[in-house]
Amino acid sequence: MNKHIPLSVPNLKGNELKYLSRAIEEEWVSTAGPYIARFEDMIAKLVKAEKAVACQSGTAGLHLALMEAGVKRGDLVLVPTLTFIAAVNPITYVGADPVFMDCDDSLCIDPQKVRYFCENECEKTDGGLFEKASGRRVSAVVPVHVFGNIADMESLIDVAAEFGLAVVEDATEALCSKFISGRYAGRYAGTIGDVGVFSFNGNKIMTTGGGGMIVARDAEKLAHMQKISIQAKAGESDHFYDHDEIGYNYRLTNVQAALGVAQAEQMDEFIATKKRNYELYKELGIDLLLFSDNVAPNYWFYSLMTGGRVRYTMDELGKRNIDSRPIWKLIHTLKPYRGSRAYNIEKAYHYFDNILNIPCSTNLSEDDVRRVAGAIKEIL
Repeated sequence: MNKHIPLSVPNLKGNELKYLSRAIEEEWVSTAGPYIARFEDMIAKLVKAEKAVACQSGTAGLHLALMEAGVKRGDLVLVPTLTFIAAVNPITYVGADPVFMDCDDSLCIDPQKVRYFCENECEKTDGGLFEKASGRRVSAVVPVHVFGNIADMESLIDVAAEFGLAVVEDATEALCSKFISGRYAGRYAGTIGDVGVFSFNGNKIMTTGGGGMIVARDAEKLAHMQKISIQAKAGESDHFYDHDEIGYNYRLTNVQAALGVAQAEQMDEFIATKKRNYELYKELGIDLLLFSDNVAPNYWFYSLMTGGRVRYTMDELGKRNIDSRPIWKLIHTLKPYRGSRAYNIEKAYHYFDNILNIPCSTNLSEDDVRRVAGAIKEIL
């Protein structure tokens, strides 16, 4: 049988073992230790942020970000339906509810429909933006930068400014993706809205096994998120157990950060490999969805257009020992969210019916890419 080609797995061929061993030898294995601050500093420099705060996961980061952005119980939050459910669940953690929005051809939230919703379905008052049908406040929008692409942030920021919405960027798939033209040329995903969140899950472009990172425009708000991520310890000292508000056990461990430091050292190489393999797939005639022209993406995932044959293609690739993955089920169709409002969803259905993610690991060799491309041509 041909060797197994996985979809997206970690690449741990740098200093990971060296740094992990050092963390264990020094016995800094929990939520204190030198690698945490070092990792935060490295990520901040990668995305040109002043500071970054490490946390247990991208989901935890989104939870903290929504609280800090002022989303309250009973609010409505605009979020794409074409995303992973972890982008949506934190909205319910804070007692708010999602309003599901369509995607555009970038697979990210459609800013024109966001604007149309705000203009036609809501009323703007001195107290904020309120949905006419329910009378509930609409307090935030959560653009998700899908597969390494970046949402149309120029349009979204304009809408948010006009209607008083907080912008929480879910950049969990777009670490180091950046704009190369337009108003935000040179700016990175996650650094344009009020708060941005990254993820280091095992299948991301770089990993800490599980982990996340938060950046924010407001330094005081970022410091507060760091505080409540460690059970809201008050004051400079941790030793007297003074807690002045409800906090969470959301801090990254030093062991995870040791992995992250080694991974961050290789980030340029990871992106170059992702780009090279993406371009090779295209050269070999594979119909992959394009990234936006004004974006230099991290090429995290590759989206094969199957002509409506997602299940068939996935099954046939599996027979050849090649992993693949359909895009997420639209969140408004899932059991926990079937009662939520879904606003004018159209393109998301099209892409759900057509996209299959194909192998994209930074471990992929040229021979692997050619074998996958050959199998896809044979199948389709």
